[in-house]
Amino acid sequence: MAKVKAGRWEYTERELEKMFDEATVRGRLASKVEPQAKSAHYDRATNRVVVDLRNGATFIFPCELAQGLSGASVDDLALVELGPRGASLHWEKLDVDFSIVGLMSGVFGNKLWMTKLERRGGGGKGKPMMSAARRGARSIQGMKQTPSRSKLAKHLRQGKAQERT
Repeated sequence: MAKVKAGRWEYTERELEKMFDEATVRGRLASKVEPQAKSAHYDRATNRVVVDLRNGATFIFPCELAQGLSGASVDDLALVELGPRGASLHWEKLDVDFSIVGLMSGVFGNKLWMTKLERRGGGGKGKPMMSAARRGARSIQGMKQTPSRSKLAKHLRQGKAQERT
């Protein structure tokens, strides 16, 4: 059987057909469970992007939160396009893309951008804001084994006492 070279990998036709079939199944599943945009437009009055979803819901986000959109001209922001299956938003001139799932999950850029957003959002003395759940998870991460409830409670109390100082 002939092999097909794709980059540095080689596949048989049978392997390619199997991968295609698997990808098709994943795509069909994603189209049923992931939010998909029906339309999107830029609202100049509020400086927000409005995304109407196929399920009838609407998702709106301010442009200043999104990496690559913050500070862009209103004319450029108005050129928002939908990606394939309505799974993403694209601004050709700005070379910016966002997945609908990512935006709805609160991901508005890379890690550095998100850290800057956290700092800008408050949390005095330039420290990023952190939820109680994340503080608890962060303090537990240093533990080497699964603790008993009493040890876990003691560890969490110590972490809260350290945060107060």
